[in-house]
Amino acid sequence: MKKITIIFTIFIASLSTAQVAIGKTGITKLADGITPNPSISLEFYDSADNTRGIVVPWVSTVTNNPVSYNSVTKTGYRGMQGTVVDGTIIFDLSDKKMKYRKAGAWFDLTGSPTFPLIVKDASNNDVTFTAFNTIDSSLQDNKNEQENAKAAIGINGATDTTTGTLVLTDTDKAMVLPKVASPHVNIINPAPGMMVYDTTAKQLAVYNGTVWSFWKP
Repeated sequence: MKKITIIFTIFIASLSTAQVAIGKTGITKLADGITPNPSISLEFYDSADNTRGIVVPWVSTVTNNPVSYNSVTKTGYRGMQGTVVDGTIIFDLSDKKMKYRKAGAWFDLTGSPTFPLIVKDASNNDVTFTAFNTIDSSLQDNKNEQENAKAAIGINGATDTTTGTLVLTDTDKAMVLPKVASPHVNIINPAPGMMVYDTTAKQLAVYNGTVWSFWKP
């Protein structure tokens, strides 16, 4: 688990800026080689040798209703205060799935593997899973975020009140995921909840602690 980038531990307090690059000197430039791409809010190291992804917050229990969590007892979204908004992405430890919030409900990004499950390892050998791997909960589980552990990136980041650990506030910019060629081969020790863009298959790739799932339009 050493070769991962956990963006949510990088920022402890609010960060108010228009564009942020992590692991590289700056945002990708336009064709002039000077102007940062105005469509990018947050971007990660993306050279061809990249073998790191981002790890989204782990959540012990997810419920569809209500979506507002107790700020006193800090139940629900592991201490997260306020309402979970559409566009939130989490890793649900209760069923080991990556999920995102859409239209007030959680949607699965991982799928439901049928066991026994046979996948290929880095050497193209068959690996058989009879159940989900046991997840080492020491990384995130049972740890509440500090109340000020929020990064708001964008033009109104200093005043943003949206609930979340990392919030991109711009309406005309987006996050560019870490780009990794064949992550299921090249990321040796992925952490549950990892997300990257597979430059080989040109797909979104997410890892649930046992297998990678790949998505494309």
